[in-house]
Order: sequence, then C-alpha cells, then structure tokens
Amino acid sequence: MAILRIGVNKLCQASFLLPLLTTIATVCALLSSNLLANTMVNKQGLNNSQQSLAAAKIPPASIKQMLGQKLMLDLRYYCPSVKPQAKGSCKTAMTTLPAELAQLIRDYDIGGIILFAENLADVEQIVRLNRDLQQAAAESKLKQPLFIAIDQEGGRVARLPRALATSFSGNMAIGATYPQQGTYFASEVGKVFAAELLPLGINVNFAPTVDVNVNPDNPVINVRAFSESPQQVAELGAAMTEAMQQQGMIAALKHFPGHGDTSVDSHFGLPVVKHDAKQIRKVDLYPYKHIFQQHSPGMVMTAHIQFPALDNSTFVAKSGEEMIKPATLSRKILHDVLRQELAYQGVIVTDALDMAGISQFFSQSEAVIQTFAAGADIALMPVKLQQPAELTALGALLDELSQAVSKNVIPQAELTASYQRIIRLKQQYPLLPKANSISEQVQQALKALGSPEHRATELALAQAAISQVKPATANPKLLNKKQNILVIMPDQAKAAALKASLHHYSPTALKIETLSLLQPDISRAAEKIAVADVVISGFISPMQSLAEIGGMDDMANIRNVSAAYQRQKSRFEALLPQITAAKKTHVYISLRAPYDISEYGHTAEWVLATYAYNTAEDPTNMAGGNASYQALAQVLLGQINAVGQLPVTVKPSSL
Repeated sequence: MAILRIGVNKLCQASFLLPLLTTIATVCALLSSNLLANTMVNKQGLNNSQQSLAAAKIPPASIKQMLGQKLMLDLRYYCPSVKPQAKGSCKTAMTTLPAELAQLIRDYDIGGIILFAENLADVEQIVRLNRDLQQAAAESKLKQPLFIAIDQEGGRVARLPRALATSFSGNMAIGATYPQQGTYFASEVGKVFAAELLPLGINVNFAPTVDVNVNPDNPVINVRAFSESPQQVAELGAAMTEAMQQQGMIAALKHFPGHGDTSVDSHFGLPVVKHDAKQIRKVDLYPYKHIFQQHSPGMVMTAHIQFPALDNSTFVAKSGEEMIKPATLSRKILHDVLRQELAYQGVIVTDALDMAGISQFFSQSEAVIQTFAAGADIALMPVKLQQPAELTALGALLDELSQAVSKNVIPQAELTASYQRIIRLKQQYPLLPKANSISEQVQQALKALGSPEHRATELALAQAAISQVKPATANPKLLNKKQNILVIMPDQAKAAALKASLHHYSPTALKIETLSLLQPDISRAAEKIAVADVVISGFISPMQSLAEIGGMDDMANIRNVSAAYQRQKSRFEALLPQITAAKKTHVYISLRAPYDISEYGHTAEWVLATYAYNTAEDPTNMAGGNASYQALAQVLLGQINAVGQLPVTVKPSSL
C-alpha cells in the first residue's frame, strides 16, 4: 500500500508534463483520496475486497457533474408563466415538480434540494413531490440520489404544518429540562424528527442548532439555542445528533463557528463576534469539539459572521468597501479550524447564500466560488430559479464555476475530494424511502406523523420545560370557577389556544374573556381589566425573524411583521400599568425568549416561562400542535408543577 501510494504521488507530481490531459488532476485526487480512505478503513480491520468495493462506489464525474453535486437548490416558489416577472416577485408555492425544473436536476446532476413550508401541504403531496425529485436525479448521468433537506428545528423554526407533524417546543425548552432530565428530551425529539421526516422522503435535517446564546439581544437565535452553557449545548446537541443519525437522518450542526453572541441577524447584514481566540474555543467551538469526539455529524453549516480573532483577512465587497471575511468565505475558519484543528471530516454546507450577510457584498457567482475556495462542500440556495426566464442562470453559474476550476481558483484536487465526501455521505445514509409505491409510503408517513406516541412526547416536553420564575415557593392554585379570568395575548390564535386549553383541563366551567393585542379595537380593555379577578398576560420577544418565517423571499413581509410587533409591544406596555393600578392578580408569561422577564416580570405576582409560543392551524385542537398551551393550562390550574429551570441568565429586576 505504501509503495502504491508513493507511485501515485510521483505520477501526480509529474502531471505538469501532460498539460493536454485535463483529467489527470481529477484522477490523481481520486486515487489519492481512495488510498487514504482505504488506509483508514484497513485500520478498522476490513479486508482488501471490501476496500476495493468501497472505493469502486465513487462514480467518475466530469468537472461540471462534480460541481452540480455541490449545489443545493431552493425551489420554494415557481411561476411557470412565460411572461417574465420582476425578480423576487413570484409567490406561487411549488408543490408539484414542473418538467423544466426536473430537467435542470437531470441535466446538471444537481446534488440537493431544500424544502420550505410552502412546498409542504399534506402527506400525499409531500411524498409525490419528493419521489418526483428523486426520480429526476435518478435519470441524470450520475444517478446520485438527492439530499432533500429541511429546517425542522422545533419551536420557532418548523416547516411542516404543526397540525400534521410533531414540532415540539424547541431547543431552549429542552435546555430548561436539562437539570432534571439530562439529555432525555434531546434524544426523544431527535428520534421523532427522524421517524417523521424519513417516510416523507426528507433525509437531511438542518438541526440541531448548537449556538451558545450568551447575548440576550440576539435577534435570530435566542430560544433556538439550548442554553448559554457550552457544556449543556454540547451534551444536548450530541444527544439529538446521535438520535437522528442512528435512525438514518443526516444531522447538520449549525451555525459554525457560532451565532450565539450576535446582535445582527445575518439575513439583514453581516454580524461580527468580537470574542478573543480563547473565548471562541471555550464557548463557541466547544459544542462542535465535544460532538465531533463522540459522533460524526453528516453536515456542519457555516455562519455568515465575521470572527476577526480567527481570521482578520479582508475582501473587497462589490461596493468597493474593504471588509473582514465572514466564516462562510474564510479558508482559515473552514479549513484550518474546522478541518484541521477540530478534525471534522464530514460535509460542510453553507447557510443560505441569498442572505444579506453574503449577497449584499458579493455577486451570485462570486459568493459560490469563494465559499468553495474556502473549503465548503455544498452551496445552499446559490441561485434563484423562480420563473422560466431565470432558469438559464443555473447553467451560467456552473460555467463560471468551471472556469474557476480551470484557473485553479477552486483547486481541482479539492473539488474531487469534496465530491467524494458528498458521495460517501450519500452512500452512508438511506436517502431513498424503503416503500416501493406511493401508496405504501403515504401509509407509512401517515402512521408516523403526529402519532399519539409522538404527541405524548411533545406534551411531556412542554410540561417539563415550563419554568416558574416567581414566586420561589410551590405553585399556588390561582384559578377556580368563581373567578373572572382575562387572558391577554399577542394575537387571537394564542388567546384562543390558552382559553381552549384551560376549558379542556379544568374540571369545572371557567369564565374566561380574551384580549388580542392585534385586534382592531382595544378600547374595552380597561373595562375587561376592571371586572377581572385574575389577569393572565403573555408576550413574545424579540419579534419574529426571517429564519422562522422562511427566508429572504419574505423580506417584504417582515416589514408588516415589524409593524405588528411594535403595535403589540406599545399596547402591552400601556395595559400593564392599568393592571397594576386595578390591583388585579396578575400572571405574566414569557412566551419566547425569557429575557423579557427582566422588563415585565415586576408587574406580576406570578411569572412563568414557556420558551414556545406557536399554535397549530387550529389553536383549539388538543393533541394537535398546541402542546405549549396545554401544558401552560395545566400549570395554571395547579394540576402539574412548573419544574423547568431557566437555561439562560435573566437580568435582575424588581421581581
């Protein structure tokens, strides 16, 4: 083996003598990589025939075919009209695969697709769409199955309809259970994600988020993180990763090197983390190091964030401004830190390249070229393909990438090694469903999604997570049938969810009035407060981010979300003094990030944190995606204790 390796190396070093043989570098990289792989396999005790079989599985590919495997496309919207529309104006959800998009997958040997909520309507539709996507890939020359990915984190970020699939309360809720339950719920949630996604034909979950949320003002991570403790994040992230991957679901840790101390959403701009190198390794990188030592996560997702302590080299943006490289484009971070220092051997995928943290500084093709040169294996959402007039952009991108390879901007040996990593990951996991027919697959998915067992776990997590911040004593029983209860919530769906849950769990009839902070007229608020015996108020902060809504295609909608949030906030803050002045018993519920307790907790006698605020399509449906409100109702009725513990520090206030 050593003699053969020396011979291959000499041949490759002499390849400059054969300039006309353009494939020599590809062959050399393929041979060298396979020799290295076989050497590593041999240490595990496999025989030579098994080694040869493993090496033979990597299909030879042209430059463009390898590049096609490195692209993961977003097909969220597609408008088939022949009349060109303004770029970004298409809002027709792609729920069936158009022939022209199937052709692109076939012709360019595309490696992966990411799905959004708009692509996911019901079980049969999802199954058909994913089977059609895989059929298109099977008809390509390489015939490699697709990575079909989704952001199904739970809590704030869940793409499947909540009434259909089990979505859970999210990572910070899991973190709140850690002191009593350890990694139990992280494992259970990971198992359910895999059990429900795989029958649908989804084989990559962009989860878990292993950011360490040490910044209370973080607008995009906050409750998407397990905790502010690197150790807890590491343990919980490892448990969820292991649970998903043991069942055949590829996990993707995110967002490397860490998004936990940012005050800018990378959808809107380019955040910077000013930690020194020691703190980065102690906090941000710790979960990755811990998880890599125990498991082999299939993917790691990069962050569009500047880390000057890791790489202070600069680039010139398309505006002419000189700026520090973000991690997604940094070879020092992706290669030197992730590959060499942390010894990660899996697939590196970028965060969405249409996010402003990249797109406002680079052209479309330049962003992909630079991230490949930095060491990323897969470019996520590299080009918009939302109408027929835009479809030629994919071929143009691949032409530019090919030119970058020919100019050695993307070294051909590294391209080949990256291609091999992708193919090996595809071979390691069952990317295609086991079912032979659509009907069989649909039945398998229907049996798994939102099953009674999974819904029971969803409710158990919500119950175990609720944290009582005030008072410090045991839970009082506040509610009884003789009281008038006023529920104030950010919107009508949340008010309806809590009201329905209170009625469902209360052994006696309750008198409940509701008030939505978004209803057109709240002039009767003072009157409702005056006649109430108990006021239960809930608020969410910070406002929704583009990550939970979807992505950059929602930029226009985020303005409406922002306006609604400001209206909710101003109305809520105007009502709090009225509740206090009326001397009403007041329960305050932090529905999202618990940091707002330091701002509002002093107004209430009882303060709870749920870490989750989402409702299902029908907010009154029990065991149908409203678990956080069901658990909250049980706590308010004194039927269960709030046993969760805050996994982050809330600044002291006059609690």
